[in-house]
Amino acid sequence: MVLVAAGALVAGCATEAAEARWRGGSPVPSAAPTSAAPVDLTLAFAGDVHFTGRTLGLLDKPATAFGKISGTLADADLTIVNLETAVTGRGTPEPKRFHFRAPESAFAALRAAGIDAASVANNHTLDYGQVGLLDTLSSASDADYPIFGAGRNVDEAYAPWVTEVKGVRIAVLGMSQVAELSGSWKPTASRPGVAMAFDAARASAAVKAARAQADLVIVFMHWGVEGSSCPSGQMKTFAKRMARDGADIVLGTHAHTLLTDGWLGSTYVHYGLGNFLWYGNSHSTDSGVLKLKVRDGAVVDNTFLPATVSGTGQPVLVSGAAKKRIEDKLRVASRCTGLAAAPS
Repeated sequence: MVLVAAGALVAGCATEAAEARWRGGSPVPSAAPTSAAPVDLTLAFAGDVHFTGRTLGLLDKPATAFGKISGTLADADLTIVNLETAVTGRGTPEPKRFHFRAPESAFAALRAAGIDAASVANNHTLDYGQVGLLDTLSSASDADYPIFGAGRNVDEAYAPWVTEVKGVRIAVLGMSQVAELSGSWKPTASRPGVAMAFDAARASAAVKAARAQADLVIVFMHWGVEGSSCPSGQMKTFAKRMARDGADIVLGTHAHTLLTDGWLGSTYVHYGLGNFLWYGNSHSTDSGVLKLKVRDGAVVDNTFLPATVSGTGQPVLVSGAAKKRIEDKLRVASRCTGLAAAPS
């Protein structure tokens, strides 16, 4: 993982100076997008992560919680996952089937694995109510760890995490398109919550605002139909909106199975990265790491490294027949994306 200068944490999670200390750089200044000579960036993305059941014990040793795949994550210039849990020991379970929470050491495990930031715009961040969400935000602040996609109020929830890598200013937003409890989980001016894609006007405004201050805009979504390797019409419509409003990369998680990718004009879209560090065998143990090479704000190379969720819950890269099976599965899934095979 290359050390970079970082911008302000989303949702008031830490000061610029605090984040810069652990990232090894200096805060991103408030200025117009940079105009340095073209550089190549390697970005890595992976799917849903939480620490419960068999994966909770991995936090006994945060430095090795992700196992050998940490090397694959750490060798990118920027690595991001979805943190599918509240980080809290308090709160009351919300009226839903599944509830995930983790101790504060979750952030140490993410950092040790080479993961630079995590989206918390998902359907588990408020599993233990507003108390649990506020604890998550406070714990991230205490750990100087960047999370995005939720906040203490609506402005914080839709604000991007801004960082600078090799002189390239990057803005990353997180949003959820999961309907369950979305009415009570959406943020207001005085209520904490998760940034929701259902507020299309605010979602568009957030991307446009990020576009005005960054060289590269990434939207990390929580969307899709669980168990389906095809994007829904709702996903396709929202991806088009994000591309129209200035996103360079749109990708996401939630379906618990792998989907695949393509282009909307010059915008790169990946509809689903599956489970990553995962407690069980829900739907699919197929996993992987998406590596993107970016130049001048555009994806110029995309590589998916297939993996499987092992018996420990840790993802492990695969080869041979196991790799071919996943690649064949993704080729079939590509038929329903409606995306182009190359940018235009």
